Amino acid sequence: MIRASIILATTFALAACSGGQRPRFSDQVIERSISGAPGEAQPSRIVATESAFARMAREEGQWTAFRAFAAPGAIIHGVNGAIPAEPWLAAQDDPPAAVQWGPREIWMSCDAKLAVSTGRFRDPDGIVGNFITVWQRQPEGEYRWVYDSGTPDDPQPPPRAVPEEGDIVVTAMDSVRGHVADCHKGEEPRPALPLESASGVSPDGTLAYRWEHVGEGERKFTAYWLADGNWEVAMDELWPAGGVN
Repeated sequence: MIRASIILATTFALAACSGGQRPRFSDQVIERSISGAPGEAQPSRIVATESAFARMAREEGQWTAFRAFAAPGAIIHGVNGAIPAEPWLAAQDDPPAAVQWGPREIWMSCDAKLAVSTGRFRDPDGIVGNFITVWQRQPEGEYRWVYDSGTPDDPQPPPRAVPEEGDIVVTAMDSVRGHVADCHKGEEPRPALPLESASGVSPDGTLAYRWEHVGEGERKFTAYWLADGNWEVAMDELWPAGGVN
């Protein structure tokens, strides 16, 4: 996450900050998407949670939102390593303006209890980058983040041209790709997880992830999901050391 600056890439590139213009999904669109999705595993619920999270950041304050949407034991993975989110967030004052972000791809376990989202963020100074967030379903049913990390683009893309009077501007429609892992059938042997150790695994064993701080300070994040009876790579990211501090 920090996304929201996530911890921003501007505050310290920690973040799962995301959004390069966060998509504005209306409540009606989100509710329609959720109601039309079969089963418990609905990536649209993560879209709805991300939307509510970003809305609170805009309206009530960035770190206020991060505190409200954090799960017990959540961690923020910044340029200097991973830190417990609760004490760090408790000491932060909300900045005048929040980072904006939006998910672009989501992977969810078959039992709907774990999900990984990744997308884009833009901070108030115009810095853009990528974020990764891991979401865990809580006993009451809502999703809360347990891991958040983000990094600014290097180099940053050139500024967008300002439209002149009379120009016709066409913008691409925001879209989010959602993936749901296969449900493991009890009678079939479970394939061995291709990770020496995992930072987190869904209770049904169909989605797993691992974060690492390696080398000279690079941040590595890997996620696997069960598809067609085999483990497939969902994400394999290695972010360079350094960044905004």
